[in-house]
This record gives sequence, C-alpha cells and structure tokens, in this order.
Amino acid sequence: MALSTHRTVNQLLKPLTTFISTTTRRLSSDSTATITIETSLPFTAHKIDPPSRAVETSPNELMTFFNDLAEMRRMEIAADSLYKAKLIRGFCHLYDGQEAVAVGMEAAITKKDCIITAYRDHCIFLARGGGLYESFAELMGRKDGCSKGKGGSMHFYKKDSGFYGGHGIVGAQVPLGIGLSFAQKYSKEEHVTFAMYGDGAANQGQLFEALNMAALWDLPAILVCENNHYGMGTAEWRAAKSPAYYKRGDYVPGLKVDGMDALAVKQACKFAKEHVLKNGPIILEMDTYRYHGHSMSDPGSTYRTRDEISGVRQERDPIERIRKLILAHDIATEKELKDIEKEKRKVVDEAIAKAKESPMPDPSELFTNVYVKGFGVEVFGADRKEVRATLP
Repeated sequence: MALSTHRTVNQLLKPLTTFISTTTRRLSSDSTATITIETSLPFTAHKIDPPSRAVETSPNELMTFFNDLAEMRRMEIAADSLYKAKLIRGFCHLYDGQEAVAVGMEAAITKKDCIITAYRDHCIFLARGGGLYESFAELMGRKDGCSKGKGGSMHFYKKDSGFYGGHGIVGAQVPLGIGLSFAQKYSKEEHVTFAMYGDGAANQGQLFEALNMAALWDLPAILVCENNHYGMGTAEWRAAKSPAYYKRGDYVPGLKVDGMDALAVKQACKFAKEHVLKNGPIILEMDTYRYHGHSMSDPGSTYRTRDEISGVRQERDPIERIRKLILAHDIATEKELKDIEKEKRKVVDEAIAKAKESPMPDPSELFTNVYVKGFGVEVFGADRKEVRATLP
C-alpha cells in the first residue's frame, strides 16, 4: 500500500516463532527475513476450513504496517479537528480504531484487485495509494481533492488503483461490487473484488440479492462486513436476530476475523482471494471497533460507556499490537517508533497547510460529471433563458 513515506507493501501478525538466528541481537527494520507470528485469535469458519493462524511476515513489513497505521490514525484525528473548526462541512465518518482492516487487506492483494466501500472511506483511499494532500483537499471541498472537491468525506475515489469509492447510501455499494467482480470474470482476469459494508448494512435486501447472483455465477467476490458493533447508535444485538454475519450467506462460506489484528486480516484476505478465484464468493466478518462516534455529529458515548471504549484501546488497539511485535522482535526501539509518530504529525500538518491553499472548484464544475460527454448538451438556469454551460 502506498502512503506518504517510503515503504514496500507486505503484511502483519502476532508472536509465535521466529526463523531468525538467535545470535542476531537486532533485526534490521528493512530486513525481509521471515518471522512467523500467530494471530491473536483463531479464525471461526462457516462451511469452509479456516486458514492457519501462523502468519509469515518480516521486519520490513511490520515497520510498513506501523508507518501506515500511524499515518491513518493521525489523519483521522486531524480531520476531527478540521471538522470542529468548520473547515470540513457536511457528513464526516472517521475510521480510527478500524485501521488494521485497511492495512491488512492491502497487504494481501494487488492494485488490480478492486475495493468498494461505504462512507467510512478515508483510510481505504490511503491504503490504495492515495495521498494526504488529495485527502485533506477533498475533505475541505477543494479543487485538488481526489474527487475534485465535489465528493467530500463520503466519496473518495481512485480508479487507477482499483478503488471505486466511497458511497453514501447504506448497502448500495455491494451490488456495484458484485458488478465489478462480474466484469473481472467476464474479462477472464485473475483478480477479485472486495465489497465492504458495515454491520448496520448487513440486513439490506440488496446485499442478499447481489450475493445470490454472485453465488449463482461463481463470481470472484469477497463481501467484507466491518462489524464495529454499532450501526449508528444501535447495538448489533438490537438490530440483528443473528449477528453472526459471517454465517449470513447460508450457502456461501464465511470466516470471522479479528479485525483489530492486521496480520489476521492479511491472512484472511489472502485465503479469501485464493478461494473465490476457484470457488466463487465468500463472506469475511471483521470484528473491529470505531473510537469516534458514527459520524462527527455523534458523540459516541450515549449508547456505550467510556469504559468500553478505553478497554478496547488498551487491549485491542491495532497500532499498539504492531508496536509490541516490533519491540518484542527487537526491530526498532520505543524512541524510534515515537519519532515515526512525531514525523507523521508533521507530514499531516504539512498536507493540511497545502490543502488549505488549494482553490475551491470553479462554479462550472457543478455541471460536469452529470451527462455523458459528446452530445453537445446545453445547461440552462432555472428560467431557461440563460445558457450556463455547453458540455463537450
């Protein structure tokens, strides 16, 4: 995945054994030597044998994970401040706490594989190779944003890296994702599509209709339910008679994954990709947690306790898990990791300052991306007397 610092994409995990000489006192942080780590929790499977808990990683990959996770976390914290300063308007849904899903998924796939998600999309965009500058410019509605300032928080997009958005209608991205996987199979590509949705969208009828079609046609579709346990302010047990979302496919196999463990996510996504290319769709339920409320208008503390939030931070935080792995394998020191986090603050602040200088979109942009080009369409004002624009 490509964020703002130098990195080569790899994967992530948690301690078991090391295939490194015990005589080596310190592993180089750019080493590709193999480290085998056991996932924090076992995978729970439905109609399929689960993958191994032993995940292969390297010092280089673990440092890449730490860099990417730290950058994502800092971006979302900064977005919180920008929203409160009224520099970001409209809806804004933050991803802090769930970053391991984006990082682990990206480590298992290529840019030829497609991802489509709902409106909590900032970090998926970064994972797909998007930049901080384009992210903050879009959040602030500026011309240089990834969607030209017209999409805002909910509609990030990067087609050249296989990221098809950011969608604001609950569950509506899933049928589109199945369409992407249909195109991949029709074109005889050996690539897959990850159609992501939350537990709040898991009861949508269109999801089951799309899944049925994917199963009928054996499409290379991976449905990823990011279960952060609250659909807006409604706990999963209040909204779903069966909150075991990985079993919801019935005739489609599923896997429950610790979505706070980047290495477990990587292992599950690698396994799922291999499965769907041969056998058709699978459901991955990522057991994760968001630290912020549903959106910036939600304080996030009226339907859950502060103790619950702090408990997850202390016991399951994805950044702290990778930090502990790095320290346990003597890949970097605590000071070096703190220096990386300080650098992330600086990089984010610089991107924000630059994004503030980006101009607002030209008013004529209101009339673009509405009609197909090439028909010479004229756009009038409300009184139909004044031609406002002639589209190419």
